[in-house]
Amino acid sequence: MWTQRLMWIAWPAFLVAAVLEMLVFALVDPADLHWAGAPLEWSRQAVYTLAFFVFWFLTMASSALTTLLSMSPFEVNRCPVSPDERPAACAREGDCR
Repeated sequence: MWTQRLMWIAWPAFLVAAVLEMLVFALVDPADLHWAGAPLEWSRQAVYTLAFFVFWFLTMASSALTTLLSMSPFEVNRCPVSPDERPAACAREGDCR
């Protein structure tokens, strides 16, 4: 189930990051970028790569938050351990199903 949710988060985020990359760098030349008033002395390819991963991370965070908020309270609070394998001191005996 978690693998499927991870793909629900990562794949759309990857596609959105690719589109953002194309849109941003259609308008911005990496050679013209400045950081703290000084020109950024990275290669274009390094800027493209870093920007893609930043876009991907931000869109994954957004998708993960959406996925988390779409879960029911039972899914969020359920005990991942089966009743037979729980420790004797499980304080959430009534909550774990």
